[in-house]
Amino acid sequence: MSDTPLTKEQVEALLLRGPFHQWLGLSVVSVGEGEIELKATWRPEWVVNAERGYTHGGILATLVDLTADWALVSKTGRGVPTVDLRVDYHRAAMQGDLTCRGTVVKFGGQISVAEARILDAEGRLLASGRGVYMTAPAK
Repeated sequence: MSDTPLTKEQVEALLLRGPFHQWLGLSVVSVGEGEIELKATWRPEWVVNAERGYTHGGILATLVDLTADWALVSKTGRGVPTVDLRVDYHRAAMQGDLTCRGTVVKFGGQISVAEARILDAEGRLLASGRGVYMTAPAK
């Protein structure tokens, strides 16, 4: 477990080790005790319906999962495996960067719960969800 808080820059360096996270165009806006805010830079490859131009739900689910996961970084110092995930879609995500906010609900020695909200540039809720994560110490 992490005894000293990681800086925003340290968390971003850890997060962006993953090529998929790089492809998503992620950046860390802020990190606090049990919370994180990320920005995801919109990509044309996210579009699922060319006529309407909205983002595929899988991208939103991915952002819910990784944001909730990384909200736990202030406690774990690392990303952790997902055990279970629930996502609710509230409106279509149109072209534009997304804000992703995650918060720890309960931190446990083995299993933890965190939630995330995905917002568009106007602050409208696009998707939200809650995940269960394996936070047992890494071996």
